[in-house]
Amino acid sequence: MESSKAATLNVPLADEAAAWRKSDTMWMLGLYGTAIGAGVLFLPINAGIGGLIPLVIMALLAFPMTFFAHRGLCRFVLSGKSRGEDITGVVEEHFGAGAGKLLTLLYFFAIYPILLVYSVAITNTVESFLTHQLHLTAPPRALLALILIVGLMTIVRFGKEMIVKTMSVLVYPFVLVLMGLALCLIPHWNSSLFQHVSMAGSGKGLWMTLWLAIPVMVFSFNHSPIISAFAVAKREEYGDYAEKKCSRILARSHLMMVLTVMFFVFSCVLSLSPANLAEAKAQNISILSYLANHFDTPLMAWLAPVIAMVAITKSFLGHYLGAREGFNGLMVKSLGKRGKDLSEHKLNRITALFMLLTTWLVATLNPSILGMIETLGGPIIAILLFLMPMYAIHKVPAMRQYSGKISNLFVVLVGLIAISAIAWDLF
Repeated sequence: MESSKAATLNVPLADEAAAWRKSDTMWMLGLYGTAIGAGVLFLPINAGIGGLIPLVIMALLAFPMTFFAHRGLCRFVLSGKSRGEDITGVVEEHFGAGAGKLLTLLYFFAIYPILLVYSVAITNTVESFLTHQLHLTAPPRALLALILIVGLMTIVRFGKEMIVKTMSVLVYPFVLVLMGLALCLIPHWNSSLFQHVSMAGSGKGLWMTLWLAIPVMVFSFNHSPIISAFAVAKREEYGDYAEKKCSRILARSHLMMVLTVMFFVFSCVLSLSPANLAEAKAQNISILSYLANHFDTPLMAWLAPVIAMVAITKSFLGHYLGAREGFNGLMVKSLGKRGKDLSEHKLNRITALFMLLTTWLVATLNPSILGMIETLGGPIIAILLFLMPMYAIHKVPAMRQYSGKISNLFVVLVGLIAISAIAWDLF
């Protein structure tokens, strides 16, 4: 009798889970907003510098590479026993307290340096916009950085839902402007890229270019910091049907990412020559800054900083969720040893103060920390996003149902390539 009652109760729940809700759209855009940030503004330079063939192969790899990896991480978070358990709690549940502490530390250091980069990037972009486009005298750097970061932290204070909502709202103007810029570049398309087909396609050149470009692709499409919060929210909303719904949301979000970003990348690369891209790389500037200087058009000069500001704001907010989760996890584990306990509200306040002070300090000092991202963030992202969920599939009973898939082997292979390419770049 009870089982038939439960079955009856489950029918509307299954139908409900199959239907697409407004919250699903919000999260789809939130995931897109976290991934598509400052990394994308450097992707055309790194992807196009090797010629046409590596660029085409990267375009074909983009969707499976990002979708399978993020789906694996999402499934891992959903494999925990408790509904409200985030990634740090799930790691401890499956691999023990020692591994939990280590992975919480790794998780934090994979995301936190990126947050520092975005604090520098938003300050530099606004300072440049005030000086060059608005022809105003920018306030002292320390004051400007403080105003901008306090502004971002104000959005954070309203909670996770407000962060996701803000990011999903910012996606619309960002996609429109990004696509508008890509379309504006069409009259400037030339055949320079096609003249480098044989050079890039010859033996070692092609494979070396692809090998070293994989970490850039991983970084550009990475939205692992928000996956844990996404999985927890959807599990609370859909219960046992969360995995199927999460996979659908991820698929739509990644399709949107790949189509818009690769069109933007191809449009940028076709409007410049490989020599121009090499020059942009040498100048260590984003593709938008290079395009504004290269074509010297008022439209480009105004569009470039607007896109950059929206992209960085979105990514800062998305990465903040992951950095907060990691820092809270570290504090909980540290305080647990001493027999102390803090409420989530107090933890979030301490984390917010730490983030505000450190991001403001780094933004004021204005160091060149792109190298730090590649050397510290890159390998850790690859381990957490590509390798750890695949290892869990073989070790954790709750994840055995996902074993034996070719996609698992593909994800492991991409993860190992990303780590080896970063190691090669370092040494």
